[in-house]
Order: sequence, then C-alpha cells, then structure tokens
Amino acid sequence: MDKITSLQNPTIKRIGLLSKSKERRDQGLFVMEGARELGLAMDAGYEVDAVFVCPEIYANSEYPLLINRLSQQVITEITPAIFEKLAYREHSDGIIALMRPKEHDLSSIRLPENPFIIILEAVEKPGNLGAIFRTADAAKADAVIVCDPNTDIYNPNVIRSSIGCLFTVQVGVCSSQEAYEWLHAHHVTLYAAELSAAKWYHEIDFRVPSAIIMGTEADGLTPFWLESADARIKIPMRGAIDSLNVSVSTAILTFEAMRQRGF
Repeated sequence: MDKITSLQNPTIKRIGLLSKSKERRDQGLFVMEGARELGLAMDAGYEVDAVFVCPEIYANSEYPLLINRLSQQVITEITPAIFEKLAYREHSDGIIALMRPKEHDLSSIRLPENPFIIILEAVEKPGNLGAIFRTADAAKADAVIVCDPNTDIYNPNVIRSSIGCLFTVQVGVCSSQEAYEWLHAHHVTLYAAELSAAKWYHEIDFRVPSAIIMGTEADGLTPFWLESADARIKIPMRGAIDSLNVSVSTAILTFEAMRQRGF
C-alpha cells in the first residue's frame, strides 16, 4: 500500500481542488468522505477511482469492514495531518474517496405505476439540496429532479448533508422545460409550492401520480412552473415569518403525500 506523508504532495493538492465545480468537471471526479457514504455509493454502482485512508482514525470507524470491499490497488495511506486538511466535517472516520460521477439523464429514471417525485428549481444551497435527498430517501420518493441547478449535486457539502442519500435515490438533472415535458409524458400531476397559493397542501390528493415543485427561498418558483402546474399549494404559516426553509417545506409536503398513500 502506498503512503503519502507530505501536504505538498501533488495528489493531495489535486484533491483539494475538487472543492470547485469546474475542477470536478475537468477531472471527471468528485470527492467524498466517510465509510458509510462510500459504501452507499458502491452499492449504487459508482466507480471508485482512489481511496485515501488514515489508519489512526479509521481504526475507530463504525464501518471497519468497508475496507475489505476495496481493491488494494486503489488504497493509499495518509497521515492524520493530511486527513485533517482534506476532511469536510468533524468526527469523520478517516476515509476519503475519489469517485467517478454518473450521468443523470431523465431517460435513466425508472418510475413505478404511481410515482411521487420531488422537483427542485434553481436550488442554490448545497445544505438544502443534501437535506432534500435525505428526505427523499426516508420517504422513498421515486425521484428527485434538479432543474436549472445553481449548485453541483456532487458538491462535497451536498454529499455531507445528505449523509450519502444522493446515492440512494434516483436523481435527474435537466432544464425546467425538459423536466416538464418528461413529467407530462408520464402523466404526472404537478403541484407548485407558493406562498400565495389558494389550496392548503393537506387538501390535495397525492394518491395519484404526483410531483411537488419547490423553488428557492429567496424568490420562490419562476412563472414557468407556476403557470405549468396543475395546482398551487401552500403550507399554513401562523407566526411572524411567511416561509420555511425549502428543505423543511419539501419534507412536510413529501410526508403528507406518504401519509395519504399509507406508507
């Protein structure tokens, strides 16, 4: 097994650059941290390019057997100082991987007869996107479609906040127009979340093929989705503020749909 001990090693510098979306595109790689997340990615068929392990930290991992799934040829040992430089979160378990991204064309998504789908327009904050992937996994939503994204789904903070659920749900990335045409072709009823909407979310029948469409916290949805939706829905707000974090709103609507469906 190879070992890297210098912070100035070119490989370590290359990994550091992957915090930038352009570098991820240019290198055809993304970086992820954590044995659980790596296991989920491998289960989902992601290709491992390289793995960097700090034995002193990994010795305390809750997933000690994960290392046995990896070829020794892809593993490099690193020091605690190097791991600290590369790590995105505290209390991690000493493993960082470089992975090959997947294509996320809508054609790769397989829907059941009665799907429930989460549509996100121009999502900006990696933490919100990751939290929504986590909600989608927990509720067993059939897909998350990210339209006109302002953040890369392979941003390390998306992976971190999703706790690896980016790899456990079907994800599409496309334009809003492409998403609308695809949803229309699959006969999915569209519900746009809007503050001034006339219908309360709990009065909607989510038992039919459905998609909720969520906009940004700052601006909400664009006219394209508001005009394309079959109905506009809202969540009651009784306090001084008039809106919720988009990931929280998504969770409320999603679990109401699951409640209606008896899940």
